[in-house]
Amino acid sequence: MGKNAKILKITINSKKGMNNKKQIPKILETLKKFQRGTRKTNLNREAKEEQNYTPYQTLISCLISLRVKDEASEKISKELFKIAKTPEEILKIPRKKLEKILFSSGYYKNKAKAIRKASSQIIKEYNGFVPHTKEELLTLYGVGPKTANIVLAFSFNQHVIPVDTNVHRVSNRLGWVKTGKLKFEKTEKELEKILPKKYWREINGIFILHGKKICVPISPFCSTCPIREFCKRGGVKKSR
Repeated sequence: MGKNAKILKITINSKKGMNNKKQIPKILETLKKFQRGTRKTNLNREAKEEQNYTPYQTLISCLISLRVKDEASEKISKELFKIAKTPEEILKIPRKKLEKILFSSGYYKNKAKAIRKASSQIIKEYNGFVPHTKEELLTLYGVGPKTANIVLAFSFNQHVIPVDTNVHRVSNRLGWVKTGKLKFEKTEKELEKILPKKYWREINGIFILHGKKICVPISPFCSTCPIREFCKRGGVKKSR
């Protein structure tokens, strides 16, 4: 093989899996088609008006969902909302009873504290209504950028990108971003530069399902991945 042939081969191989703006819609539409019929996450089904949650319920559901499986989060949220759907009603629940309801979600004491404090702030500082700007949402106790964006996207139909561990991991593996370990806010900013706005609210649900079923944290199922031809497998050391 001559020198020019070697250069050509290296160039071709370097382009394998390369992602550009034109490929992003194709990748996301491929995943959507592949996931058709799969049960969406609790909050993403709420976005499709299957749950009919108020902004406050979406916020509380998000706080409950931290570090717990979606099925458990949904069950706990429904149990809580049977007796309280507003910040005023939440604060009437004795702390110990609220903790008992949240017990199976893990970190139940911290979550009860966050729910009570955020509810109190909403009443005192926002006249009982969940604020609809990111800056204001971030003033609420226990609310971080991901939770704020979920509320803005799912309750107020704003074009924001809720980035969780799945969105962060899949975006880095695909090669769309190179933002390092757990730098979710940086991932959000980088995705805003390349992701068509029509997918900003959708990407969370798409990548959560992909990240849980195929692009799992350890040893992803690359052999059955519907978008493997587009993926750079960034950071993947072992796959199945």
